Amino acid sequence: MKRESSTFDVPAELPVLRRYARALTRGDDGDAEDLVHDALVRAYERRRTFQDERTLPGRAGGGASGNRLRGWLLSILHNVFVDRRRSRHAEQRREAQAVELAETTTPPAQEHHLRLSQVREAFMGLPEEQRAALHLVSIEGLGYAEAAAALGIPQGTLMSRLARARAALRALDEGGDAARAARLAAPSASHLRIVGGPDDPTR
Repeated sequence: MKRESSTFDVPAELPVLRRYARALTRGDDGDAEDLVHDALVRAYERRRTFQDERTLPGRAGGGASGNRLRGWLLSILHNVFVDRRRSRHAEQRREAQAVELAETTTPPAQEHHLRLSQVREAFMGLPEEQRAALHLVSIEGLGYAEAAAALGIPQGTLMSRLARARAALRALDEGGDAARAARLAAPSASHLRIVGGPDDPTR
């Protein structure tokens, strides 16, 4: 029992393991200590493998046992380092793929915010009656009859206001400027005469 304990003298090999770990991690003491720790955990889990190797023919020998243990531990440490590096590279690839996918499916945040600001500005620039009609129908989800009743206007007048408001916003969305959108939003006297209603100046 004493012989087995002295043969598996892991603490005596710690300076060697730490030196090799620092070499692998480019002198980063924190990473080196983590690497040694993970290697020791793996070595403990696989200690039966080393003990079995000592019973194989040609494995016996007093002074060589320490060298075998050192080589075994260094091999484990190196394998842990390679596994961690592969895992880190795989994670970096997954992150890069996720970013690439997001960039191809989602517009840049600054463009999205700019677009929202432009739409909001265009909406607020609509005449009050058109803005009210569009808000009730498009945002609050009221039906045409409900929205017309809420505004106290005929449904035909509501439809006319919605059409002009949507045309103005569509013009901006298609690359038009604010001046063209304002012209499309401006009430037309002839159109009002066709639509009719209590707000028609010809009635």
